[in-house]
Amino acid sequence: MATSNDGHNSGGSSTESPPRGFGVFLTYISNNKTETAQWFSRMFTVFCAIMYLFPIYGQAVSFGFYQRSIIAHGLTSALRLHQRMPPFRFTTEYLALLLVEDSCHNLFYSLIFANSYPFTMVLTPVFLFALLHSSNFTKKAIMMIDSSLLNPIKALAEKLISKQTDILRFIAMNEILLMPCLIFMAFTGRMSLVIPIIYIRFLTFRYQSRRNPYCKQIFFQMRVRVENYCQRPGTNAAVRTFLTKCIGMISRFAPPETVPQG
Repeated sequence: MATSNDGHNSGGSSTESPPRGFGVFLTYISNNKTETAQWFSRMFTVFCAIMYLFPIYGQAVSFGFYQRSIIAHGLTSALRLHQRMPPFRFTTEYLALLLVEDSCHNLFYSLIFANSYPFTMVLTPVFLFALLHSSNFTKKAIMMIDSSLLNPIKALAEKLISKQTDILRFIAMNEILLMPCLIFMAFTGRMSLVIPIIYIRFLTFRYQSRRNPYCKQIFFQMRVRVENYCQRPGTNAAVRTFLTKCIGMISRFAPPETVPQG
């Protein structure tokens, strides 16, 4: 009889599902503290962004949530940067490696706007990045806990993951269109004149990103459309000249293309 039970257990071991339950999830987060901290900071970012967009406690409190959301985004970026970068070395090679990391760009973004005039367009990439990047951990956590009550949240996380490319393209478009808005706000006195100048550097870093090509793609598509518009016979000469000069000015800020050797 004992032999029969042993045979049954050995035969069923290959089809056993991985262990599930809240205890398994607690063990996972205790073994993955950095990833868990990033998830908490991202969810806090999402919460603060929502509280800013829906100011149920008044405008003064809403501004505090705006700042907290951007600061939490910076904290997440710092944790991610620590996770991806090798041990610190005071060398030009390390600095070059640091400046091509998206996490460094996001940290730079948070430093630019942490104390700026509240502007929803600034918060949009922060909110979407936090929502998108927390989805994978959320889905994994729900699968570990294995509760049918959490299935709607799992379905939402899967939906966000499936729309990742569209969301990243929208973020890139938002980051590019933010530039003229910052210039306008600087000239109307609602933002420091220094911020648009620093933000140009941020866009340059985004253009050079190795893991996020969407900003470069959107820049190219916008340039093609503007050039096609300028070449139309009915385009006003003054408008054509202005747009051509704008293209030339923006192109000068783009980093030089590197030609592969060999």
